[in-house]
Amino acid sequence: LVFETLDQALRAEPNAKPILHSDRGFQYTSKQFKIKLDKAGITQSMSRVGRCIDNSPMESFWGALKCEEYYLSTYQSFDELKNAVDEYIRFYNHERLQERLNGLSPIEYRTEAA
Repeated sequence: LVFETLDQALRAEPNAKPILHSDRGFQYTSKQFKIKLDKAGITQSMSRVGRCIDNSPMESFWGALKCEEYYLSTYQSFDELKNAVDEYIRFYNHERLQERLNGLSPIEYRTEAA
C-alpha cells in the first residue's frame, strides 16, 4: 500500500521533489523504499526513535480532518470522498484559523513570516 501510494503521488506530480516524513514502520525503513525515494529524488524524513511527538503535527491534521469533515458526511463514491478531502485541505490551509498560529490560517501565517 505504501509503495502504491507513493507511485500514485509520483505519477500525479512527476516534477515534485518533496520531503516524505514518516514514522519508523518497517515499510519506510526497507531498502526497497529508500531506493524508490532516491530514484524519485525525494528526501526522506523520519521520526526519531522513541519520539512519537515528531508525528504530532500530522496526527493533529488528520484528527481535525476526520472530526470536521469525514465523520460529518456520507460519501457515495471514492471520487466524492477524494473531492471532500481535497476541499478540506484547501480550507485548512487557506481559511481555518488556528490559535497556535496567532489566529491566522497556515497560508496567512507563512505569508506574514516571509
